[in-house]
Amino acid sequence: MAKRSKRYLAMLEKVDKIKLYGLREALELLAEFPKAKFDETVEVHIRLGVDPRHADQQVRGTVSLPHGTGQEKRVLVIASGEKIKEAEEAGADFVGGEDMVQKIESGWLDFDAVIATPDMMRVVGRLGRILGPRGLMPSAKTGTVTFDVGEAVREIKAGRIEFRVDRYGIIHVGIGKMSFTPDMLFDNAKTLLRAVLRARPAAVKGQYVRSITVAPTMGVGIKVDPARAQKELVEE
Repeated sequence: MAKRSKRYLAMLEKVDKIKLYGLREALELLAEFPKAKFDETVEVHIRLGVDPRHADQQVRGTVSLPHGTGQEKRVLVIASGEKIKEAEEAGADFVGGEDMVQKIESGWLDFDAVIATPDMMRVVGRLGRILGPRGLMPSAKTGTVTFDVGEAVREIKAGRIEFRVDRYGIIHVGIGKMSFTPDMLFDNAKTLLRAVLRARPAAVKGQYVRSITVAPTMGVGIKVDPARAQKELVEE
């Protein structure tokens, strides 16, 4: 058995592994955890009652977190003509056309989000095998294939995130940093959960949200009661 650090054991002592916490309660408990040497990301893991193998049970979308993620995202825009200038003025970190596609094909991946104009998708499509598995492929469904590149860049920079269910039916999303207050994390978590609930596929029957866990990057997970969390969305 791997030896646990004193910090990890201290976190274990604070968490009742059997108990299902309220959403706010869980995030307030996180604030009591001993801190790491870096500002860890607070992650939310939501297991859904969906079968991702079926196209009509895919769950995917975007949402703007009210307090951002605490992480500066490097945004790449693949466009042409006047849209290049628009992207630069909006604060995109990297802007270009087919040259950027070739650069990515050569192994460059120093960015966190990709926006492309519809006319450039004919060349961006070549990157499916590279960007797809990393969740970076531009898509009209997530607002990253658009002619309004300026607004898309500003939204991502301000804290817009993408969520999507993995092959196991779980959504993994960072909602902020351990340096955030519990209130900030709670606001972000509520916003995410509301978006996931709105994205419920019509084909899904029975319980939609099966489990919720919140955890720091290198810490102990805290189990949240899904029913109680959804009730908190109404009460707050």
